[in-house]
Amino acid sequence: MAGTERPTGRNQLRVGRLVKAHGLKGALKLELYTDDPAGRFTPGAEFTLQVPEASPWHGKTITVREYRVMNGSSVVFFEGVEDRTAAESLVKAILWIDQDDAEEPEDDAWYDHQLTGLEVVRDDVVIGRVIRVDHLPAQDLLIVRPSNGAAEVMVPFVSAIVPTVDIAGGRIIVTPPAGLFEELEEDAPSGPAEQDAPGAD
Repeated sequence: MAGTERPTGRNQLRVGRLVKAHGLKGALKLELYTDDPAGRFTPGAEFTLQVPEASPWHGKTITVREYRVMNGSSVVFFEGVEDRTAAESLVKAILWIDQDDAEEPEDDAWYDHQLTGLEVVRDDVVIGRVIRVDHLPAQDLLIVRPSNGAAEVMVPFVSAIVPTVDIAGGRIIVTPPAGLFEELEEDAPSGPAEQDAPGAD
């Protein structure tokens, strides 16, 4: 299966995902992961692309030609993307931008290295630790190593499940749905299997 690993770089920030072609002139609708789209998507802004290895865009960057808000949707035009066919080849691509250490992270946006190592807390109890962040086209996943030594757990990085990220406090607070962490207890070693009572037929 072709890989879709995020671009390498310690201080790269994900700012958007291209969700569908718009019109016939190469425009694409954007799903935004930034609170300053007009500032991020200025003409000339360059982004690193996260796409499958089989994509013709793999390993390339792309430059903004124009950004608009059309019928309430964010739409972007890129240099060299002149028609709908070219735009469709970019659908599901994730856009990353280099960010300087001195620049303040945006609200609800963190670098991977800030999240890795944070304790995972549920109901005031530490239940694990974040060991990495996986970036998928649909959503980000926090990969958690449970404190009880059970298998790693993939936690969707959405506000409904991860309402609080406390970088200064070294922790995240989770409110997972039933079953996400409960099955860890079932993974714990169990005692010897029950034997039939002596003399039972």
